[in-house]
Amino acid sequence: MTTKGTLLAQDDAAPRAAAPGSDYADLLHRVKAAGLLRRRYGYYLMKIAVTGALYVAAWAVFAVLGDSWWQLTVAALLAVMFTQIGFLGHDAGHRQIFRSRWANDLAGLLLANLAVGLSYGWWVDKHNRHHAHPNQEDRDPDLDIGALAFTAGQARAKRGPVTRFIARRQRYLFFPLLLLEALQLHVSSVRALAGPRLRHRFRETLLLLLHVAGYLAAVLLVLSPLKAAVFIVVQQALFGLYLGCSFAPNHKGMPVLPVHGRTDFLRRQVLTARNVRGSWLVDSALGGLNYQIEHHLFPSMPRPNLRRAQALVRSFCRQHDVSYCETTLLRSYAQALQHLHDVGRPLRRLRAERGPCPPQRGTAAPLQ
Repeated sequence: MTTKGTLLAQDDAAPRAAAPGSDYADLLHRVKAAGLLRRRYGYYLMKIAVTGALYVAAWAVFAVLGDSWWQLTVAALLAVMFTQIGFLGHDAGHRQIFRSRWANDLAGLLLANLAVGLSYGWWVDKHNRHHAHPNQEDRDPDLDIGALAFTAGQARAKRGPVTRFIARRQRYLFFPLLLLEALQLHVSSVRALAGPRLRHRFRETLLLLLHVAGYLAAVLLVLSPLKAAVFIVVQQALFGLYLGCSFAPNHKGMPVLPVHGRTDFLRRQVLTARNVRGSWLVDSALGGLNYQIEHHLFPSMPRPNLRRAQALVRSFCRQHDVSYCETTLLRSYAQALQHLHDVGRPLRRLRAERGPCPPQRGTAAPLQ
């Protein structure tokens, strides 16, 4: 649920952290002096135009191909375009594109609700809370995913047989579960739209209904029922996989902060985030999220400025003895998967201690 107050929370977080004399205030001064917070209207005009043209072109190819199994290649292409549009919606949510809030909100509604079919307001609220409390137990919504455990405590708290089964083997199930990510986002969007406190609820609902109607009409008019069903499953599954793979390297496997921990803004944002090194291709494929440290320190910094800010931030962290994590994409996945495997160890240990036979009624051993 989103209120005006929650939407403002993340935007105000960085200014509040920039107390005179603080390390973050010093870094912020250097970033502003370098002009890295200035809007990049030309970049975003070109980015939106090219992404929009490719999105339309993908649907045009879909119409031309007709009732063919080759449409599954279009499903993969549309999964990529949905994710790229999602990145632009992310930038709008952080007010990176325009200076005014209403212009960013309008862009976000069109990009998220109309083009992709996700609630912009719901996502902004969830993402703002993540930015305010990254990797902090009981406060970061990205750590509150029922199917997975990100701490040993979460693993011990699993009670159902399915959730325990997943937690024990989540290193192997993580990527397959991402195939359901788009479905989970759609369900959460609908739930948010049904609530009474979402800003622009009528507009969001209308745009989301237009997306669903247009998407289903196009698919069902062109494809036979079986091909249509397979197309939707493949397109949405790959959309969720790509989106999840883009966000997974950012924080998974980085330090998890206790709920009552006291860490200043600079260190909270840097120590819990991980950058992914690479070329312009990595920048494009991950939507700039590979500069996660710089993005968390300066959420409203336009995407193309993040690469320029990296050298400044990395040097500042070195001067202040703040650990700065950067690795390759494959290594980031390996670290995240190893962390998931480690936190599931209590459940695997319990399974081994119990053996193949279930415990007798009333004698279940407590988790160690």
